[in-house]
Amino acid sequence: MSKILLVEDNPQNMKLATVILRSAGHDVHPAVDAEEAELAMETMMPDLILMDLGLPGKDGYTLTRELKRRPRTAGIPVLAVTSYAMKGDERRALEAGCSGYLSKPINRLELLKVVESLLRSVPAGGMG
Repeated sequence: MSKILLVEDNPQNMKLATVILRSAGHDVHPAVDAEEAELAMETMMPDLILMDLGLPGKDGYTLTRELKRRPRTAGIPVLAVTSYAMKGDERRALEAGCSGYLSKPINRLELLKVVESLLRSVPAGGMG
C-alpha cells in the first residue's frame, strides 16, 4: 500500500481525491496547507505527494521547491493537482520540482494513471 500525502485546501477536492485514491488501495494522509504537510512529514514519509499549487499562506510552488532542496524529501515525486490551467502553469510547476501536472477538475482515471506511473518511478522499497 502506497502512502500518499494529499495537500489540498478545498474540502470538496480533498474528499474527492481521498475517495479516488483510497478506492485504489492507497493510504491517504490529508493536509490542508504547507504547515500541516510539513508536520505530517515529520512522522511519515510518503511515497508520493499530491500538491495543490494554490494553497493559502505558503503556496504549493514554494513548498515543492523547499522539499526538493531537502535531502530527506528530495526524492519523493510531487504531482501538481491544481486549478491553475493557464499557459505556462504546467512549466512553472515542473520548474518548481513537480514530477507531473494535472488540472482540476480531477478526472478519476487520469489521476490514477498518473499516480501509478509516478509510484512506479520511486525506487524499490519506497522512500521510507
